[in-house]
Amino acid sequence: MLQPNPTHHDEQEHLPSLLAEDANELAHQLQQHQKKIFPPTALKSIRSFSPAEAASFIGIGEGYLRQVASDGHGPEPMSNGRRLYTADDMRRIRDVLDERNGAAKYNPIRRPGEKLQVVSVMNFKGGSGKTTTSAHLAQFLALRGYRVLALDLDPQASLSALFGHQPELDVGEGETLYGAIRYDSPRPISEIVRATYTPNLHIIPGNLELMEFEHETPKAMMSGTAASMFFARIGEVLTDIESFYDIVVIDCPPQLGFLTMSALCAATSCLITVHPQMLDVMSMSQFLSMTSELMSVVEQAGGRTSYDWMRYLVTRFEPNDGPQSQMTGFMRAIFGNRMLQNPMLKSTAVSDAGVTKQTLYEVERSQFTRGTYDRAMESLNLVNAEIEGLLRSTWGRK
Repeated sequence: MLQPNPTHHDEQEHLPSLLAEDANELAHQLQQHQKKIFPPTALKSIRSFSPAEAASFIGIGEGYLRQVASDGHGPEPMSNGRRLYTADDMRRIRDVLDERNGAAKYNPIRRPGEKLQVVSVMNFKGGSGKTTTSAHLAQFLALRGYRVLALDLDPQASLSALFGHQPELDVGEGETLYGAIRYDSPRPISEIVRATYTPNLHIIPGNLELMEFEHETPKAMMSGTAASMFFARIGEVLTDIESFYDIVVIDCPPQLGFLTMSALCAATSCLITVHPQMLDVMSMSQFLSMTSELMSVVEQAGGRTSYDWMRYLVTRFEPNDGPQSQMTGFMRAIFGNRMLQNPMLKSTAVSDAGVTKQTLYEVERSQFTRGTYDRAMESLNLVNAEIEGLLRSTWGRK
């Protein structure tokens, strides 16, 4: 017969203390690792682009780009005669082309009467590719010439880290969106916006401080002291800076809290990422049901609940995986044209780039097997171009 261990009680572990110790040590080691791979003195940068890539971003043929560059409007050729184009080179070429045409054809910024587009990217299941989608979409649109604001509403702040703003090191108190939407002494949102290394792309970073909004909102609702309802706060602060931007991309938290509901009420369109596996789709079914119920409550309180468009994006898709293809077909049969035509393929190129906190628009093609990189980039550009098409159609453009 087993005897009880007399020291068992003494060996019990105090979970809060253990978690605190592990959190501190992990944060310290991550900071050391971060300093090694990305020293504080270093600056992230966006790479230069090949003539084919640059022509595609500008919206012209490669032959025409060569002609414009040889007329003295592009970068100087390298020793091998080849030209590589920076984001600034592409912006200057757009200006030259519009000047030649006497019309704003190549600079895609908003025109009078066109409203700010706010895209909320959401799903409350981790691993759905939400942050990766947000980062690549924001960067793609900036490279296409739009003025873009990336808004990191996720307390985990992976989007901020991808764009070179470490939540533990670089983002202080009141420097997330919470600083602008908090109930006591909010800051002007213009003080919180930061530039990134990608021209045309700004960011409002995130960190754990964003959780304060989840804690403070119930208190403000109970006391009735809030100047405006929680769901209106993000939309209200965005109006202060909307003239500076064409598109805002919001990376929502992976849960249905007050931040997500406020982001949905600020949005003009909604993109829901979904990994095509049974558990994820079942989870999304619950998510959609809960979102619908919560938004009905918000609607009764006066929140905005109508959108220019809402789409589902299949992410991390493996075309040779039978069950995934079946699940994608199943969703297409249910959702029809509310699903984007193009899925985002699962790719080691995307995940490998993420290890060094980079996007595919930053890493060099030479770092990967050519076919792997090209397939991932083609998939990414097809998805982003399809979303760009939806945004342009909202403005009434072709």
